[in-house]
Amino acid sequence: MSVRVQQQDFDISAEIAAMRRGNPKIGAIASFVGVVRDVNDGDSVATMTLEHYPGMTEKSISDIMGQARGRWEVLDALVIHRVGTLKPTDQIVLVIVASAHRGDAFAACEFIMDYLKTRAPFWKKEITPQGGRWVDARASDDKAAERWKT
Repeated sequence: MSVRVQQQDFDISAEIAAMRRGNPKIGAIASFVGVVRDVNDGDSVATMTLEHYPGMTEKSISDIMGQARGRWEVLDALVIHRVGTLKPTDQIVLVIVASAHRGDAFAACEFIMDYLKTRAPFWKKEITPQGGRWVDARASDDKAAERWKT
């Protein structure tokens, strides 16, 4: 299981191939890619800047991945989250989960992404025609994460 917080873009195909390479136990891989949109809350977005607290962010994401491994049969997982200034259509986040079966891979991938949106310490600032603004947490993200509470 691996966590990378980085400025540079990532290659989804290369990351999936690296995870699959040489592991015959893997029967399913689920992935999610988050992308910068050009509109948020009705305003056009020129750029989004993501900030984080190094060390704390990686630990938080690792904890989320560990929770997923405790709930489902996860053989491997990867989270890559970008920081810095991004433009619309740029990739922000990649979550890949490998498992023996699709149900575990899908559920763990969705769980990790829902918890990334609500618990990982990232701060997002959008630049719109009206100026810069910090992006608040969405109630819909909190609601999505609530379903995983036991």
